[in-house]
Amino acid sequence: MKEHWNKIYASKEVSRLGWYEEIPTSSIKLLSHCNINKDEPILDIGSGSTTLIDYLIKQRFKNIIAVDISAIALIKLRQRLGKEKASLIKWIIDDITQPVQIQKLHDIAIWHDRALFHFLLEDSQREMYLFTLKKVVKKGGYVIIAVFSLRGAKKCSGLSIKNYDQNMLAEFLGEGFKLLEYFDYTYYMPLGDSKPYTYTLFRREK
Repeated sequence: MKEHWNKIYASKEVSRLGWYEEIPTSSIKLLSHCNINKDEPILDIGSGSTTLIDYLIKQRFKNIIAVDISAIALIKLRQRLGKEKASLIKWIIDDITQPVQIQKLHDIAIWHDRALFHFLLEDSQREMYLFTLKKVVKKGGYVIIAVFSLRGAKKCSGLSIKNYDQNMLAEFLGEGFKLLEYFDYTYYMPLGDSKPYTYTLFRREK
């Protein structure tokens, strides 16, 4: 998987990738509903070269953690941000299905995942994802997960995916997480193709 994503990010300009968003409107909408202080940690799982990091810096969040399996993706993101802004971010190269550095984190106030979870096809991968999420997200913290909806694509970037709705994600997370908000959103790729997503916001119960 690391080789796959490094190859993808090395082969194209970021703005030409099928999931690139100039402004991550849906993630921003859900983040605005999370009641956290500016110095509490926000973990972006599967950051790629997301523009969400730009938004978080602009909003003066002071504890931003960007994680991706692809070193090339994070290098491109750091280059775009520039040295000064990149220095404000904690950078982690790690695999959520075999996490090492991620599991050393703690008291995460917001876990943000746009379009990573639906790539986890094996039960063992999803179990590790949930184990890690529960280990690092604090009680009262928030979880944002965006996935291809049930009417969405069955593949992305040449890989098969698993489709979800909000009820399936709620069942996956379990009773310790309360679904606060969800909505369907159709993302239009740079070349015009549409990708139906489901966005969800959960709060971990205290």
